[in-house]
This record gives sequence, C-alpha cells and structure tokens, in this order.
Amino acid sequence: QVQLTESGGGLVQAGGSLTLSCDVSGLSVSDDVMAWYRQAPGSEREFVASITWGAQYYRDSVRGRFIISKDRAKNTISLQMNRLKPEDSAVYYCNGPLEDLWSSSPGINWGRGTQVTVSS
Repeated sequence: QVQLTESGGGLVQAGGSLTLSCDVSGLSVSDDVMAWYRQAPGSEREFVASITWGAQYYRDSVRGRFIISKDRAKNTISLQMNRLKPEDSAVYYCNGPLEDLWSSSPGINWGRGTQVTVSS
C-alpha cells in the first residue's frame, strides 16, 4: 500500500523560504519518478517539480527558486522553496510515480497535502 505524507507547510512572508517534505512508503524514491503538485483555491491542480535519479524538472514559474531533492536512505522527497511569492500560496501535494520526468499526467498516488500561505 502506497502512502505519501507531506509536512512543512505554513505561513511565510513574501521573499521568505519554506521546505516541504514527503515521507514515502510503498514506493522507492530511488526507482520511481516523484513529483510535487499544488492547488490554489479556485484553480486546477498544477505540476510544480519532478525528480528522478540524477535529474529534476520544474514548471517555469518556480525554476530558479525551488529545488526538489530526495533522500534515498529516508525514502523521502523534499521541496525547498525560496523567494516565495503570494502566487505560490496553495496546498502542495506529493505525487508519484510518474511515467517519466516530463510526464503531463500525474501518478496515481497522492498525499493529503500541506498548506503554504505567502503573505504580501
């Protein structure tokens, strides 16, 4: 049984930083493509970043500010978010496995999400 558990969300001022974590069970972050998605109120869920062994992929609006990483020993993935903007406010979800790094479709497994709110 796959279980994805996000943590690390919160309230931060614009320009600040947060790091999200996802505890993964039932999948291997070493073998599977994992991703972060987000959903703001009234908006569709959107891709944020994905990671596989040795490569990462980001949506344009976060490239250069966010860093996705994984810890093989802990079987976790993380999302370090820097220079946050109010438009980054959303519920952030851990997701996987994706078919590949650039897949336009998410994987079938979702966490419950963690709220990120960026104040202006």
